[in-house]
Amino acid sequence: MEITANQIKELRQITGVSMQACKNALAEADGNIEKAVENLRKRGEAKATEKSSRTTNQGVVESYIHSNKKIGAMVEVLCETDFVARNEDYVAFAKDVAMHITAMNPAVLSPEEISEELIAKEKEIWKELLKNEGKPENIWDNIIAGKEKKFREESALLKQKFVKDPDITIEKLLLDLTNKLGENIKISKFARFEI
Repeated sequence: MEITANQIKELRQITGVSMQACKNALAEADGNIEKAVENLRKRGEAKATEKSSRTTNQGVVESYIHSNKKIGAMVEVLCETDFVARNEDYVAFAKDVAMHITAMNPAVLSPEEISEELIAKEKEIWKELLKNEGKPENIWDNIIAGKEKKFREESALLKQKFVKDPDITIEKLLLDLTNKLGENIKISKFARFEI
């Protein structure tokens, strides 16, 4: 069954989860929105998004400095209560994210934050590469769309594969922690330094 953009939009409005998660849930549920909502809730994804509107005014700033003392990062991770901010798992998560930022050098927090100017420059480079490779012009748009998606995800912290466990993304790690601790948790800012 083909999943329409309207179905994805409707499910996203109900659950607040990502477009891709909505698309996957709808595919699993053969387009049935109620079943897709139920599946997302069973996996804990919809539950985490219910919390996403709650205020986060507590948290920690964590840092990681590599052993050579020439590279490091700081990250601000916010939550709802001071109780959670002192939680061992929460602090460990913040430390892991700081280490990941040091290792993987994300440019932005989420794919949508990549500037359109940068994407336009990259598209010009990709077009030139496709031309030089002799690819037929009629398939360039599909190839470039795939390259753009990959570029956005590789540049965005939340979509990067976690350096300690490449089977999960930082976004999934955050979602798991949110479900475990029962609070709205978010990565709000980060900075990376290198000499």
